[in-house]
Amino acid sequence: MTTQPARAIQFGVFFQGVNFGTIWSSAQSGSQHDFESFRRIAQTAERGLFSAFFLGEGLRLREHLGRVHELDVAGRPDAQTQLAALAAVTERIGLVATQNATYNDPHDLARRLASLDLLSDGRAGWNVVTTDNAWTGANFRRGGWLDHADRYRRAAEFVTAAKRIWAAEPGERVEAPDDLIPFATTSTLPRSRQQRPVVFQAGDSDTGREFAAQHADVIFSAHGKLDDAIAFASDVRRRLPAYGRGADELKFFPGQEFILAETDAEAREKADWVTHAQVSPQTALAYLEQVWGRSLSEYDPDGPLPDVDPVQDEADGTRGSMFSGLRAKQTADQWRALAAEKGLSIREFVIAQTTRRSIVGGYGSVADLLVRYVESGAVDGFNVSPYLVPTGLDDIVDGLIPELQERGVYPTEYAGTTLRENLGLPAVREPEAVRA
Repeated sequence: MTTQPARAIQFGVFFQGVNFGTIWSSAQSGSQHDFESFRRIAQTAERGLFSAFFLGEGLRLREHLGRVHELDVAGRPDAQTQLAALAAVTERIGLVATQNATYNDPHDLARRLASLDLLSDGRAGWNVVTTDNAWTGANFRRGGWLDHADRYRRAAEFVTAAKRIWAAEPGERVEAPDDLIPFATTSTLPRSRQQRPVVFQAGDSDTGREFAAQHADVIFSAHGKLDDAIAFASDVRRRLPAYGRGADELKFFPGQEFILAETDAEAREKADWVTHAQVSPQTALAYLEQVWGRSLSEYDPDGPLPDVDPVQDEADGTRGSMFSGLRAKQTADQWRALAAEKGLSIREFVIAQTTRRSIVGGYGSVADLLVRYVESGAVDGFNVSPYLVPTGLDDIVDGLIPELQERGVYPTEYAGTTLRENLGLPAVREPEAVRA
């Protein structure tokens, strides 16, 4: 068996920010602030030869009914600060920071990411995100200053500007690529051994897919099911030639949760525990409150959905982006009818609404399934969201990966020392450095 299979699966780990997929109530759940949580999961991932450690980050505290949300991460240290610290206690795993192209300056962010790339000896990555909501903008005294339609336009100019800065020699003048981000600056840092940070992006809209085809090195997606993953990859890959890019220049990493055990039966039992632990009674009520727009604390989570109507007919963005603009009463009526038809309580209904498409099974049967993913060519890896932090990767590293290695579809050592090498990406091409 070779150390680098010709066709193989890879893993990245997604240390999430705001979510309720992580089981916060477990005694095994670690702090979202203490460095130990980050160190433990990054080093476990590196022991399992994961390609990247991906840190989710937001720019505001999440609120619920006008108060800071009690059920999610209230905030954590800056992503690049965390990753710089992790660079000192890891050797090969990539370090990917979520950084916003809406509320940052290209020169400043490009320099900070280049600094991380140098400090980590070529292991930095940038997950490009955009924001158009007013409540995040308020932190920057800008309100909802950027129109929704301009998010990706600005992001495209931002990434182009950053790539120009990274391509320039120290002291070389770099100018803005377009008019949304007027600037002129001087490059101040040499390139790392991987030339520049690897660019990650997640976007499922047509505009998001087009952005990835033009600018990204790795695309995250929600298409973890095999047939969906094949269709998604085919659609994005057909866009690459328009930008002069080959199929090997973009890697696909759908998000995935794995629930594993020695046998399939044990894994199914474990999955039932996971879903009920993820959706606690309090979480279930909070989920409905985002539609109802009022406290539902007087209702029994194990009882039927509330018989009262939402406080207003349309949910606004302060209740969460996934509910923004929906017709609240219409949604409540549909949910009540569906729950009544299926005999679901509030909690069981929310579990049915929110349960991830997890891969559940014994180590051997899941390894067999992943062989089919490898053979399909639909994915290059999975971005794993562990349901426990920081112990949630142990089953994958100790149980699943040995099975994959036995089947010849997982590496037995890192391909190189840089993130670009370990992802199997080609070297950065000089034409990418489109200088002014």
